[in-house]
Amino acid sequence: MATDMSDAIRQLSQDRGISEELIFRTIENTLLAAYKRRFGNADNAIVRFSDDKEVSIYAKKQIVDGVYDPVCEIDLEEARELNPEAEIGDELLIEVDPAEFDRLAVQSAKQTAHQSIREIQKDSLYSEFKDKVGEIIIGYYQRERNGTIYVDLGKMEGILPKKYQSPREIYHVNDRIKALITEVNKTPSGLQVVLSRTHTDFVRAIFELEVPEVYDKTVEIHKIVREAGYRTKLAVYSTRDDVDPVGACVGLKGVRIQAVIKELEGEKIDILKYDPDPRRFIKNALSPAEVRDVIILDEGKHQVLAVVSESQLSLAIGKQGLNVRLANRLVDWNIDVKTDTQFEEMDIAAESRRAVSELFGDAENYGDEISRISELPGVDARVASALLENNVDFIEDFLALGPDELSGLKDVTAEDLEGLRTLIEEYVEIVEEEPEKSSEEKEEPPRTEEEPEEYVCPECGAKITVDMTTCPSCGVGLSFEYEDE
Repeated sequence: MATDMSDAIRQLSQDRGISEELIFRTIENTLLAAYKRRFGNADNAIVRFSDDKEVSIYAKKQIVDGVYDPVCEIDLEEARELNPEAEIGDELLIEVDPAEFDRLAVQSAKQTAHQSIREIQKDSLYSEFKDKVGEIIIGYYQRERNGTIYVDLGKMEGILPKKYQSPREIYHVNDRIKALITEVNKTPSGLQVVLSRTHTDFVRAIFELEVPEVYDKTVEIHKIVREAGYRTKLAVYSTRDDVDPVGACVGLKGVRIQAVIKELEGEKIDILKYDPDPRRFIKNALSPAEVRDVIILDEGKHQVLAVVSESQLSLAIGKQGLNVRLANRLVDWNIDVKTDTQFEEMDIAAESRRAVSELFGDAENYGDEISRISELPGVDARVASALLENNVDFIEDFLALGPDELSGLKDVTAEDLEGLRTLIEEYVEIVEEEPEKSSEEKEEPPRTEEEPEEYVCPECGAKITVDMTTCPSCGVGLSFEYEDE
């Protein structure tokens, strides 16, 4: 009997992953529940286990001279039959035969045991899997219902919801599935382990398995963005100068990256180097396209312009805009991709043009004030050369020309002149100076008789003239006296 009990406890511990101590506690609670069901009270019941795992239940009874409660008391004569040295007031442990329990008591005990084992198992598995959130686990396809795949994880069953499945992947019964544990929840029906193959951390975990430098933090992953089943972009950097982060992830002859691509069922992966300079980082983020220049249009709003050649435009944008969309998320900037021709046709604000000119090596034109026609940004070199041959070099000279002089300029058309005026209005601040007055003009002109000199009434402050005898406002009498100079 003891051997059978010992084997049953050991088997239960292995199958359910429950410690023997918890199983002993469950058996104890089960017997106490049956005892209470049979006798109405379990306060005096005691459960004990022997070294060989044999279990017994005892009723603790007090020896009395007259029994009023047979559950908790025993008569002296009956007690001396069990122990000749028993005395009134002593307590005696009397073993209870489980056969005395009725069918309802046994049924109640079984329900208590099953419920306890389920709760213990749920708590034990919850603690185990909760610590594994963010880790990869391997299971096997069991069944599918409403798009959700149920995965056999050994001790329990996990679920792979439709939204966490890659559109590239098709599974069959008993197929091996490697997935990321994203959630562990307790539900009334049991423990729920949610798996994912679309999460960015799944890609991170795969790289930690395939690339030792990523696992030991020699190569750090700055950020991952992903469109599951189509493309993933990975920005990496190295904590050591002698380690190439991109090369470490790709591996010799691409062996490491190929292992990752195989696990992701052929999904494209772009590994690029992270750079704290946003311009260089944006260039890298648009890979595999080659970006010629990056112009920041609005740093506060994170708006930027990427200029590429005509042949690289479709590659930079990607199919249905996927490449540039992932690049936007990776660098956290709003990237607008333009070709050289489209860029030249754009009407960019003067401040942005200054940044563009600096990138193209024309910064010297902005360091000083623009005075010559040839210094104007975007001026037609032919027009500037033609004006120079007409002895018109400075913008000031051009603006001083009259209509007849402008029409007499050689090799310069009216359209050329209109375009030049537009550039001058946009880039040159024209300040019109008033001509200086002569000394005669500065003197106050003599007053005529028709314009009598004005004065102020000493009483009310109203305006008065020398020809008035009373103030028109307050009526006070007026007189004017003149002092000889």
